[in-house]
Amino acid sequence: MVQKRNPPAPRAKPSGKKARPLPAAATPAVAKTEPRRRGRPRAYEPEVALARALDVFWKEGFAGTSLDDLSAATGMNRPSLYGAFGDKRELYIKSYEAYRDRARARMGDVFGIDMPLRPMLERIYSIALDMYLSGKDGPRGCFTVMTATSEAVFDPAIREMVISGLVETDRFFGRIFKRAQERGELPASADPQVLAQLASATLHTIAIRSRAQVSRTELDAIVKGALDVMCGK
Repeated sequence: MVQKRNPPAPRAKPSGKKARPLPAAATPAVAKTEPRRRGRPRAYEPEVALARALDVFWKEGFAGTSLDDLSAATGMNRPSLYGAFGDKRELYIKSYEAYRDRARARMGDVFGIDMPLRPMLERIYSIALDMYLSGKDGPRGCFTVMTATSEAVFDPAIREMVISGLVETDRFFGRIFKRAQERGELPASADPQVLAQLASATLHTIAIRSRAQVSRTELDAIVKGALDVMCGK
């Protein structure tokens, strides 16, 4: 049996007209993918941001500094600050640690130089006054004395940092006086530990007076009087 084939369908004659494009409303929508925004700006540098936060805390203290102040100073929004440093308290502690590292490095450089007692102490107090009198908006004093001691009343972690910093400063001066005593610059009856505490107390008083905008001339005179006592006039 032979199967019959259906005749092929007639081909459509070209109309001579070009196909019109679909109207905009009929064009399938293509989802646009926007680049994801990062929390931190491209220019974000931890050391720079931390230094700027330190300046704000140093001037205003912990309670007087707002997140808006920190955001404006660092150029980072709140989510970026939280992501990089944690909350305000954590940022304050990191700033305090940065301050201590800076002071420790500067004083360590002096301690490594072998020089007589009085010139060494004069150099230490000069460096301290340069730091205390610095600041874009005026003298700031010592970060520990002017801001951290206030927070130490309420925060055990900050209190521990303050106490350890004070002890470290006493030990630093104690080694200087002990070395001077071994060289014969101080009598055998001198107590290096007592002299160290007196030297630390002198740092504290010039820090407070610096913040109060006492003149450098008067501060230098206070240091000279303290050195007369500690070194023997």
